[in-house]
Amino acid sequence: QLQLVESGGGLVQPGGSLRLSCATSGSTLEDYATGWFRQAPGKEREAVACISSSGRSTNYADSVKGRFTISRDNAKNTVSLQMNSLKPEDTAVYYCNALSHTARAYWGQGTQVTVSS
Repeated sequence: QLQLVESGGGLVQPGGSLRLSCATSGSTLEDYATGWFRQAPGKEREAVACISSSGRSTNYADSVKGRFTISRDNAKNTVSLQMNSLKPEDTAVYYCNALSHTARAYWGQGTQVTVSS
């Protein structure tokens, strides 16, 4: 069974950058499409970015286009999210997600990102 562990969250000032990482184990990552979601207090979880199993196709929420970049390294079983030009509204718990060919979803435990001066 696939397991996901996020890291890299923290406190950053507006305009700053963070890089989130998701380490996976228990299964071959190249069998899964992956993505990053976030959930702010009092709000529903929303998709931020996703990347196909091959890494050739990506999609982003309009709110992060041009600022965030998702990538993956299937050889190292990792998925990353580079976040630049961070805004206070990016504050949330960020979750790594993997989706199998049978539409089974796997989630990490989340990592807190706080953007504040």
